[in-house]
Amino acid sequence: MEMKHISIQDLKAQLSAAVAEAESGRTIVITRHNEPVARLSQAGALHLHRGRRLGAGRITPGVTRGTKGRYLAILLEDRGGR
Repeated sequence: MEMKHISIQDLKAQLSAAVAEAESGRTIVITRHNEPVARLSQAGALHLHRGRRLGAGRITPGVTRGTKGRYLAILLEDRGGR
């Protein structure tokens, strides 16, 4: 697919449309005085498979036993002492 070139001035006036184009997978080259200075493209993966069980999972607690006020020590232990 050919890249679209757009000046900074035009980008200011058409930002929403340019973002929508980039979101759909098109790469837009931003120019200043006809020289490329930046590129606008899709941020995430083109295809993300979301299974039919999306959102059906359960949340489980990170700490399964009582902490007896040792929250900070448990957090530090969980983070490897960092």
